[in-house]
Amino acid sequence: MKAMVYTKYGTTDVLKLEEVETPAPKENEVLIQVYAASVNSWDWDLLRGKPLITRLDGLLKPRYKILGADIAGRVVAVGGEVKLLQPGDEVFGDISGYGWGGFAEYTCAHEKAFTRKPAGMTFEEAAAIPQAAVLALQGLRDKGQIRKGHKVLINGAGGGVGTFAVQFAQSIGAEVTGVDSAAKLNMLQSIGANYVIDYTKDDFTKKGQLYDLILDVVGNRSRFSNTSVH
Repeated sequence: MKAMVYTKYGTTDVLKLEEVETPAPKENEVLIQVYAASVNSWDWDLLRGKPLITRLDGLLKPRYKILGADIAGRVVAVGGEVKLLQPGDEVFGDISGYGWGGFAEYTCAHEKAFTRKPAGMTFEEAAAIPQAAVLALQGLRDKGQIRKGHKVLINGAGGGVGTFAVQFAQSIGAEVTGVDSAAKLNMLQSIGANYVIDYTKDDFTKKGQLYDLILDVVGNRSRFSNTSVH
């Protein structure tokens, strides 16, 4: 099979399209024919080996030769202990916890990494969901305990996590303020943001507005600067 391989840290110039052996599923794994894969910031960090924390599994050279975590595709073979999926199932999921390998024609991972793809969703749409959507849910629902009527600010609302977060908060019935660059503000309003702030012009921590919850996707501020939470 063909795969995008890298054996040293760098930028896109170290990526090579190569022929590699098609993996075989272990007892609890499924073999997926990859139809679509998304690129996340985590892929970029591992490719460069920066920040240094990304080198915990490989200080001098990458531990995993094939990147790609968020994928969608079709099950073509299953291990002997697999119970949830069967050949022919259309699935999507995050395989970062199972060795990566999504930037390839085929990959193997534990069956628990996947869920069935809704029939009305394309493979490309499904592959864009796992990491970004889960982080949005973890921040707003699991950690933030968002409720209907909450005033919520999302810093970095125009990115992958942010756009999911805006739509989730809006669906809950929260009042949503999205912070991002001017080029993204119209888009944010179109997906449900009640208010938008251009971070190049306004500092949301100094506007005097109070919020029940702030989701800081960018992570470029000290938590002590977020003085607008009550």
